[in-house]
Amino acid sequence: MIQRIQSVWLLLAAIFAAITFSIPFYVGTPAIADVSPQLTAKSNSLLTVLTVISGLTAFAAIFLFENRKLQLKVAIAGLLFTLGLLADYIVQLKNFTTGAFALSCIIHFGILAFYILAIRGIRADAKLIKSLDRLR
Repeated sequence: MIQRIQSVWLLLAAIFAAITFSIPFYVGTPAIADVSPQLTAKSNSLLTVLTVISGLTAFAAIFLFENRKLQLKVAIAGLLFTLGLLADYIVQLKNFTTGAFALSCIIHFGILAFYILAIRGIRADAKLIKSLDRLR
């Protein structure tokens, strides 16, 4: 399970998704009085749901190592949820009049990068198994 590199990438994606609940993506002056000056994964319900799904998908994909096709599909689904999450963060920027991206927004893009690396690892494993089956 953990001996494959994609398991490490998926674990890091899950950890980074959990970290995003406490670090800001954007800090600024809110246009609406009841909006927090920091945009985090807890800022609205859609961000929270997408972050939880993204993290749980990565964590679940780790344990699908015996079924590479399903693991690949789950990892791709997690990647799509993460893209949706990043798109929702960008949409939420309309709630701010001024501000700047926090340096910690890199962690949000790290989730995306770890999913891509995991997908590459899963595909490489599938290719290796396929080539070994041809040799038999």
